[in-house]
Amino acid sequence: KAVEIKVKGLVQGVGFRPFVYRLAKGHSLDGWVKNASDGVYIRLQGDQQNIDAFLSGLQTQAPIASSLESISIAVSEKDSYAGFAIKKSDGASSGITQVSPDIAVCAECLADMKRQAHRLDYPFVNCTHCGPRFSIIRDLPYDREHTTMDEFSMCSTCRSEYTNIEDRRFHAQPVACNTCGPRYRLHIQGRMVDDLQEILTSMATLIDQGGIIAVKGIGGFFLMCDALNEEAVHRLRNSKLREGKPFAVMFRDISAAGRYAGMSKDEMKEMQGWQRPIVLLRLNRPLAPSVCSGFPTVGAMLPYMPIHYMIFEKLKQDVVALTSGNLSDEPIVTGNREALEVLGGISDAVLTYNREIHNRVDDSVSMVVNGEPRIIRRSRGYAPSPVFLDADAESIFAAGAELNNVFCIGKDRQAILSQHIGDLKNFETYEFYLESVDRFKRLFRVNPVLAACDLHPDYLSSAFARNMGIPVVEIQHHHAHVASCMAEHGLNEKVIGVAFDGTGYGADGTIWGSEFMVADYLGFERRAHLEYIPLPGGDSVTKEPWRIAISLLYKIYGKKIDELPLDWLRKIDPKKKRIIIESIDRNINCPLSCSAGRWFDAVASITGICVESSFHAEAPMRLEAAIDPNEQGHYPWTITEQGLISLEPAIRAIVEDTITGMRSSKISARFHRTILQIISHSVMKIADETGLRKVVISGGTFQNRFLLENLLPAFGNSGLNIYLQRKLPSNDGGIALGQLAVAAERRKSIGTEFTKDNIRE
Repeated sequence: KAVEIKVKGLVQGVGFRPFVYRLAKGHSLDGWVKNASDGVYIRLQGDQQNIDAFLSGLQTQAPIASSLESISIAVSEKDSYAGFAIKKSDGASSGITQVSPDIAVCAECLADMKRQAHRLDYPFVNCTHCGPRFSIIRDLPYDREHTTMDEFSMCSTCRSEYTNIEDRRFHAQPVACNTCGPRYRLHIQGRMVDDLQEILTSMATLIDQGGIIAVKGIGGFFLMCDALNEEAVHRLRNSKLREGKPFAVMFRDISAAGRYAGMSKDEMKEMQGWQRPIVLLRLNRPLAPSVCSGFPTVGAMLPYMPIHYMIFEKLKQDVVALTSGNLSDEPIVTGNREALEVLGGISDAVLTYNREIHNRVDDSVSMVVNGEPRIIRRSRGYAPSPVFLDADAESIFAAGAELNNVFCIGKDRQAILSQHIGDLKNFETYEFYLESVDRFKRLFRVNPVLAACDLHPDYLSSAFARNMGIPVVEIQHHHAHVASCMAEHGLNEKVIGVAFDGTGYGADGTIWGSEFMVADYLGFERRAHLEYIPLPGGDSVTKEPWRIAISLLYKIYGKKIDELPLDWLRKIDPKKKRIIIESIDRNINCPLSCSAGRWFDAVASITGICVESSFHAEAPMRLEAAIDPNEQGHYPWTITEQGLISLEPAIRAIVEDTITGMRSSKISARFHRTILQIISHSVMKIADETGLRKVVISGGTFQNRFLLENLLPAFGNSGLNIYLQRKLPSNDGGIALGQLAVAAERRKSIGTEFTKDNIRE
């Protein structure tokens, strides 16, 4: 028999063709395999039994980093094949296959650094199972001439491996060795060091003595220092203008991580996966205080580049503090010259190498909740792997949100999400956004004919979409959150949607963020939400949560607010307090908000846990960190028939508990349990009214571990199916997927003729 097979999915740059070759040879099949832009094609000829065995192995034995979306099989004409071959890539198709994310160095390559003569201590070792991929690719198909490795000519030894079908490095595009590959250079004290052993010794000595080093990673530079040296970490924090935001750490190995942080088996598995994300763990042994800034958790990771392992071989300590190589909220630095200019003043040395980073990629962040890994920031190791949709998303561009921006493009039924971009209010980050959009359009051969964006009139991402010169679907922020979770789970029906976050432009022109809705991709009906409160000073309340607390207390207590014996309230400048109250009375720069995030801010301030924020979402994070897990109480609240939820009774009780000296940890736990009660009660009420049984929950508030751990128990034996996001962030980093899914379904429902009237939410 003869068959032709087409495989779509993540099948390039992961050793898939050599795997197919060995599988075919093992089953005595003739034919060939080749890469094309829209997938991998296989022609097989042989006994039907052997073909069946091949097809079974294709799905069960594929390389660990591969992901098979679809396998199509067609009967073919028999031909005169002699053996099995790997044919030259075909790049003519306008379709695309998936681009592999960057993959952590594998154990076999680490072993090769100790046993292969031409790779002894070679810090860029890689094979078809590991190494840089997305960060170095310029074009498809994934061949060396389309990567930043094109300027390095292979030596005869590497060439023989590259062309040997039986070798692990067969067609490993970044293949290199000490003779022919990229090299490191250390810039230290006005001189340049090229000898690797001297580089490693100098770096280890510097870190052990409290120094800071800027190191070129896979997707950009990072800054490194001793995580046990408070003076070094404090200096790094001040130099980076990082203020209170925690740093991540890298441990020597999983055993070292276990000595400092509590880990479940699922967390250990997540840390050791080939994506190597930063994983949020609970500390059980102290690091330098400035690493975690008072939080009981730490973002921990393991080495994923050969150079990481080599540095730890020289270091005395088992853990280093790591942070992205940038200033404040600017994009991570990727170029050598820029690193010397920008990071040279922060660090005591800069480690560069002479291969270009084409695509900037930050580290990814995840946490494990109830045994399930959940992505918080999706970048290195995950981007640009797609999500598969029910609807055709071809040539749709989704602009994403303003904060934690990730954009998305549609190709066939694939939603291809970008790496983490960041806060577009920062000019340099917006430039990174524009550059990345252009690169994705070229790389994936997409010429957008329809754009999707947030309803907000002032988002830069939305302005970009509106100026593309093509029809635009404007989508309400929280509808997009719900649609994102629906798309991740393959749902295409009416659901009960819950979207809690900090800010989202509402359909009525106010600020939403505590939405209970009945929704599908085509639209939504808002069924309930928290009551509105004025935000004196607008966006400034996120940095000064005490403003929201005063607004809320003034609404409840009126002029008696001055009589409340709250320590933090007494410390507020009376003039500032008077101006805020006057602005509320006169409705001057006091937009209304029902955002759940602002209620968390207010409670954090009322209890004195966080009165001023030094970084985004600090107040809710510190409120969560304060929880007493043994406290089972909750506070009173009310809901009207129209779905207006009032927390005024809860706030009165919180103020009373604070005044009478109840521990803030108990108050925090009770408030969190109140939110859980509100969610479960409101959802079950909507379920009773509509008969809907599927509940989709999204939004940045649900990065709160306590809420996630207790959501399912809060619903008890309700019989509802609860869907939470796992593979994509529930924060604004996942919102572009929802925008794309809505636009695709909207286009499907109304045909190809678009006007502003029929596509505006």
